[in-house]
Amino acid sequence: MTTTDIHALIGAYALDAVDDLERAAFERHLRDCSSCLTDVSELREAATRLADNTWSAPPPRMRADVMAAIGRTRQLPPADTGNLRTGREAPTVRWRARVAAYAAALVLAAGTGATVYAVQEQRVREQSITAAEARQREARTQAVLAAPDLRVHTAPMTGGGRVTVASSAAQGAAVVSVRADTVVGPDQALQLWTIRGTEKPVSAEVLAAGRQQAAYVVDGIPDHDVVAVSLEPAGGSAQPTNVLAKVVLA
Repeated sequence: MTTTDIHALIGAYALDAVDDLERAAFERHLRDCSSCLTDVSELREAATRLADNTWSAPPPRMRADVMAAIGRTRQLPPADTGNLRTGREAPTVRWRARVAAYAAALVLAAGTGATVYAVQEQRVREQSITAAEARQREARTQAVLAAPDLRVHTAPMTGGGRVTVASSAAQGAAVVSVRADTVVGPDQALQLWTIRGTEKPVSAEVLAAGRQQAAYVVDGIPDHDVVAVSLEPAGGSAQPTNVLAKVVLA
């Protein structure tokens, strides 16, 4: 490693991106170069702040702006190698090495920040969608329960528990509440079905595996004659296999 290119390792050394040989050579250089020592300290501080959980994500255009600025910056003429006899580099070489190191750190910061920003933005978007869906379900539930033509039917479940169906013809839906006293294993799930006349049962909802109680809004009622609950393998079945309760709506 020559004296004229040792300064190019400032950024890589600060980010621990050098091999053992380069590290040893650069650390020897740092003993006699206070300027490089200062630059390394500043770059390491910046890298540490990037890793901090409280570091705020820069706007997503930051990386594009940095790259655009680099593209508009006029390149320097070939570097003056300085006085090679004394083993000291010219000021231009040192300046270019520092600019390259800082540019690399800025690009890294922009890329890291943009990634964190994108992840945070995706999480906020998902949480907003989930909250909106919850509000819609709540509003739908309240509309059914507040309907003037509300009718309530109940039926016991095999093994203990109860199924309650509060239906409204005006709303064309029902709120189905399931509470099972029997233990539902982690590989099992309660499944809701609607049955119309002699037609095959149609799956309305599948509870999460192991869950023993829940309430859902089921559309299409009172066009259906029966609401049934069965115990199935986790994820549900195409047709009910172990029916625990039937609620006749007629």
